[in-house]
Amino acid sequence: MKKRHKILLYCLSVALFFELFYLHLPSEAAYFPGTVWRSVDNPGDAGWSSKKLRLVKQYADKMGGSGLVLYDGRILLKWGDITRRGWVASVRKSLLSALYGIYIPERRINLNTTLMQLGIDDKEPKLTKEEKQARIIDLLQARSGVYHPAAAEPESMKRTRPKRGSHAPGTFWFYNNWDFNTLGVIFEKLTRKKIGDAFKERIANPIGMQDFSVKDVRYAYEKESVMPAYQFKLSARDMARFGLLFMYNGRWLGKQVIPSDWVAKSTTSYSNAWKGLGYGYMWWVAKTELFECKIDFPAYRASGVGCQEIVVFPTKKLVVVTKDSKKGLSGLFKLILADN
Repeated sequence: MKKRHKILLYCLSVALFFELFYLHLPSEAAYFPGTVWRSVDNPGDAGWSSKKLRLVKQYADKMGGSGLVLYDGRILLKWGDITRRGWVASVRKSLLSALYGIYIPERRINLNTTLMQLGIDDKEPKLTKEEKQARIIDLLQARSGVYHPAAAEPESMKRTRPKRGSHAPGTFWFYNNWDFNTLGVIFEKLTRKKIGDAFKERIANPIGMQDFSVKDVRYAYEKESVMPAYQFKLSARDMARFGLLFMYNGRWLGKQVIPSDWVAKSTTSYSNAWKGLGYGYMWWVAKTELFECKIDFPAYRASGVGCQEIVVFPTKKLVVVTKDSKKGLSGLFKLILADN
């Protein structure tokens, strides 16, 4: 009996070991790229015919720039130099949003803190008492009601910017670089971390970004405002890792890099924005349309001028990245989202 008990205990301990071991491995569906990226062996697994794959690749090559389409974490197709770093324009906003999500649970940031409580002001004409009632969450949603001139504003934003005092904080959506730039200042004030350092430590390193350096974050100052625009350089493959991190609900190789509830909240629409799009916490959220494609499934994007895009289709296990393309994106996405 003693021998049988020993054998039974041994078997149980071995079973327990393997159970614990495999609990800490990602599921087969959750593939995480290492320094070498795997490719999709059979496009049919992704629901793509060889004809569709060929058409998308031909179109992407004509677009120029660089990019990737990931299916289930693996490369379905790529074009251009995906290792080359370049400025990603307004994609920067979604990158900062992710950092906010990391530091909020650590009680470094309270979303209900107002500009007045933070001592935030700007050049003449300075902020009014009402404008200073805007909270951090209002800025994240581009609903601050502060329409002060800002650094790195495109002409279209200057032309359409509402009059000062025309909307109370939290009541009106306007895509507003003052909000986004000020969030960079607030982040550094509350965390006592430079944006580049925090991004490298808390996101780039944990998910194995291969090309990002702290030197790839710079600050652009303009005479109209004391709030600089924080600007990022990224490669297409590092952008793809960031999109994949969100597709996996903020988790990477068993570690929760970004809280899953923040991934959900930041990619939820709180405002009607442009045609078919809503706006979350510095993420564009597809409601009925994306790149002129009608859709009825979840999708969200980090987007910058010059075809800088990280687009995530979580239920389809797709991440699409484009950089520096010379052609419109609607044709590409019509092909990607089309049936075979």
